Amino acid sequence: MENLSELNHVHVEENTIFEIQAAMEKGELCSRDLVLYYLYRLAQYDQNGPKINSVLEINPDAIFIAEALDAERKSVGRRGLLHGIPVQLKDNIETKDKMHTTAGALALEAHISSKDSFLVTKLREAGAVILGKTNMTEWANGMSSDMWAGYSARGGQVLNPYGDFFPGGSSTGSAAAVAANFTMVSVGTETSGSILSPSIQNSIVGIKPTVGLISRAGIIPFSHSQDTAGPMSRTVTDAAILLGILSGKDEDDPATWKNPYSTVDYTTCLDLNGLKNANIGIFRKAPITRYRDNDEYDEVLFENAVTQIKEAGANIIEDIDIPSFDRQWEWNKLNNEFKHSVEHYLQSLPSHLPVHTLSELIEWNKQNAERALKYGQNLLEYREQLNNPLNNSNYILELITDLYHSQNNGIDYAVHKFGLDAIVFPSYVGADLSARAGYPSIAVPAGYKENGRPFGITFAGKAFSESVLIRIAFAFEQLTAHRKKPKL
Repeated sequence: MENLSELNHVHVEENTIFEIQAAMEKGELCSRDLVLYYLYRLAQYDQNGPKINSVLEINPDAIFIAEALDAERKSVGRRGLLHGIPVQLKDNIETKDKMHTTAGALALEAHISSKDSFLVTKLREAGAVILGKTNMTEWANGMSSDMWAGYSARGGQVLNPYGDFFPGGSSTGSAAAVAANFTMVSVGTETSGSILSPSIQNSIVGIKPTVGLISRAGIIPFSHSQDTAGPMSRTVTDAAILLGILSGKDEDDPATWKNPYSTVDYTTCLDLNGLKNANIGIFRKAPITRYRDNDEYDEVLFENAVTQIKEAGANIIEDIDIPSFDRQWEWNKLNNEFKHSVEHYLQSLPSHLPVHTLSELIEWNKQNAERALKYGQNLLEYREQLNNPLNNSNYILELITDLYHSQNNGIDYAVHKFGLDAIVFPSYVGADLSARAGYPSIAVPAGYKENGRPFGITFAGKAFSESVLIRIAFAFEQLTAHRKKPKL
């Protein structure tokens, strides 16, 4: 494998898509080499060595696809910035190929989708190489309240490449694969924190877009009102490139019909002066109970980030208030939507699979408890008992009040009252608020604690403000250069 180590002369690790494409255009690198390089690292560090365990399976056709794209580049030129670029997908995103789509569940380990998801179609059209499927918290953390983030019965536990730290969930494998340089970029999904959380914990960039910017068609669902896919990468640049490819209107997803953009080139937002004269509100009022653990918040690192934002020319609005932040959110909406959407998905599966309802899934898990129920399934059992999930007053009232308190009394309130371009949250404490509003957030590395644990901040804004957030996040990233690759 010595020839693969020679790829270091073009600095494959940590390079942006722009830099990789430049090397390909010069003939210093090809997509086949890139795929082989990442497969080599997966064999060395994901399945051996530290055993990060971020990838469930690789695409057996990845090398052939890369070779075809290399030939196409030589004959007619590249399709765009993703031509020949390897992408990993969270295991709840359907692909019509030789790979499985299971949401980490053993009951679905024989499931091969009959159709590409809408976003996968866009990736293939752009010339991306689908490299594999990443491990995740089983059923997107919808199975058991005791399940450790990043664990699935099918794939086991994802580790944090930076050490014995919380890995974040549920797009854990997508984050760890990017952080450890097992892929160029990846795609995760979020209902509430599932992109932002692992991005912060693994020192990468994650964009949780406005619900409706990216089609949900072909993704194993959790919530009708909050689900979205989003890009995960080592840089804001790569996240912006990937977001532009993934976004667009889809006839099969009504959430995308409100999308004001049919196509967007977010690379035009990569402005080194993006923080100059930007109005940035600082949110400091999150109680320590909002963090995953007591070690997650670091006041010195957060205040250092605020200082750096100010030094970049931003107008800092100190200690903004968000009236609904301390609200005790209910879970009737998400529980009912999970019951309806997962049941609907299971009913659509091919007849040869063993489960087609939540009750059948629960029973199958019991019959295979030694393999399938390390952490139990109390969340599945609770939700299976819900009746008429979309036709009860608690669900309807919570659906309405969630939107009011997260939008009118939340993000929109702060943005309008203080005249903000973005709100800065430490870590990902604003994730649930933005998720319930259906609004965008970007997680960016902001340093490391003394023990080596990654720390990050989140920029959040109003609906379809991705262009503004990318401009701000890019300027912060370029000014600070906080990210350091893990020592595997």
